[in-house]
Amino acid sequence: MTVSSRTQVGIVGAGPAGLLLSYLLALRGIDSIVVENRSRAYCEARQRAGLLEAGTVELLRAIGLGARMDAEGLEHGGIYLQFSGERHHLDFRDLTGGRWVTIYAQTEIVKDLIAARLAAGALIEFEVSDTEVAELETDRPVLRFTDSAGVRHEVSCDVIAGCDGFHGICRGSLPAGLVTVADRLYPYSWLGILATVPPSTDELIYARHQDGFALHTMRSPQVSRLYLQVPADEEIERWPDDRIWRELQHRLTVPGWDLKEGPITEKAISPMRSFVASPMRHRRLFLAGDAAHIVPPTGAKGLNLAIADVTALATALTQLLRDGSAGLADAYSDTCLDRVWRATHFSWWMTSMLHVDPHADQFGAQLQLAQLHYVISSRAAATTLAENYTGYYPLRW
Repeated sequence: MTVSSRTQVGIVGAGPAGLLLSYLLALRGIDSIVVENRSRAYCEARQRAGLLEAGTVELLRAIGLGARMDAEGLEHGGIYLQFSGERHHLDFRDLTGGRWVTIYAQTEIVKDLIAARLAAGALIEFEVSDTEVAELETDRPVLRFTDSAGVRHEVSCDVIAGCDGFHGICRGSLPAGLVTVADRLYPYSWLGILATVPPSTDELIYARHQDGFALHTMRSPQVSRLYLQVPADEEIERWPDDRIWRELQHRLTVPGWDLKEGPITEKAISPMRSFVASPMRHRRLFLAGDAAHIVPPTGAKGLNLAIADVTALATALTQLLRDGSAGLADAYSDTCLDRVWRATHFSWWMTSMLHVDPHADQFGAQLQLAQLHYVISSRAAATTLAENYTGYYPLRW
């Protein structure tokens, strides 16, 4: 037996994009359902991004989701660039007229959003299976899924939002031949760790070393997050904890500074890619976040792009469903892709400048060093990095 129901917006995916979209729509009196194939515990534990642009922080505060972020987040006014054995500071507040970034993990945002939506009585279905979107050529698309108890559901919607990530079903449900994909695979991956040890730095350290990139960031005053560039086909089994710390020491240490070591609680290897699918909309199906675009994590743009997408989408859907105006919905894809391509270029630029390409020659290596020298010696070049890193496009809500 299939249970039939009705909602205004069917949202596939309970990551930060889908949950925030549901929250923003509720503020405008628009109802939704969120379906997710993973468990709530998985969604609240998965380690992903952790750096928020100034505009993202201001948005979360403005909509009432900033209390725990303000209490536990770590506000940073710059970063360090390290190369040729020297470390240089970039002061974002000085370069951008006051903008900053905040360390607050995506997992914590997801926890905040789930708690807020459930407290408001929202419908979030975790551990669903056999999710489908159908009737996409009509003004009443249909969302189908089987809930965790094995009951089949068919939900008639005004709109469906695909916030289900790179491997989700929504992008693949668009008509054949509609979507154009531009992508690039990088010849290296990131080995990332979480370690129970206070950070050894007050702000992020981006290090280009002749043996590969390294990054020192953090999750809290007690937890450090660190990354190493490794080969694209590397296996995590080849990296016991002592090897990881040895290589981090090798790539990050400068005279007069020590890297603190501690127990590693999590480690994984993630591939690096750039991916943009366009358009991000077909009739009443809209894509947001990783369902439409992926950036390498060097520029810290993935989570911020997802939040920007659904902020624009919530405004567009409010006009469409509450006011009967389709202008912003029609412009949604172009509006988002302007921001996406700016962030894609910045992420590619940061990645290419800081990582050692295993196929590059001495010419390529010297170009990287010349670019890094330019960034730390030219205010104009440093401003370009700072204004993109802290968020070039404003968020409007």
